[in-house]
Amino acid sequence: MRVAIASDHAAVHLRAHLVEGLHKLGHEVEDLGCEADERVDYPDYASAVAGSVVTGNADRGILLCGTGIGMAIAANKVIGIRAALVHDVTTARLAMEHNDANILCLGARVIGPLVALECVTVWLAAEFEHRHQSRLDKIAAME
Repeated sequence: MRVAIASDHAAVHLRAHLVEGLHKLGHEVEDLGCEADERVDYPDYASAVAGSVVTGNADRGILLCGTGIGMAIAANKVIGIRAALVHDVTTARLAMEHNDANILCLGARVIGPLVALECVTVWLAAEFEHRHQSRLDKIAAME
């Protein structure tokens, strides 16, 4: 699977951990930054990953910041994006099964690297349950 990933300054180290884990799992990774732990604006990185997903460059995206909240808000402004903020493997799995989330958002200040990698692994392995499609259609109509 092709996965685009980016973080702001608060999650540089978590992003590096996840990039390594994604490679070990056999995924193709498009790392869109940021490059250092100096302050940056998270909407720029949310836009880059969301753009990669909606254009088909990436199958799915991962966004990381301190809490994941800002990235989720920003990414969900892009038409066609369903970004889900998750904190554990259950919410990660359900983000795909029930919501067909094409971007996963995680907070480096609220979960550790092992849990984050477990969330990513479960989300990438999960499949959308099409019985929820009518709800996604209603969300798309709101766009």
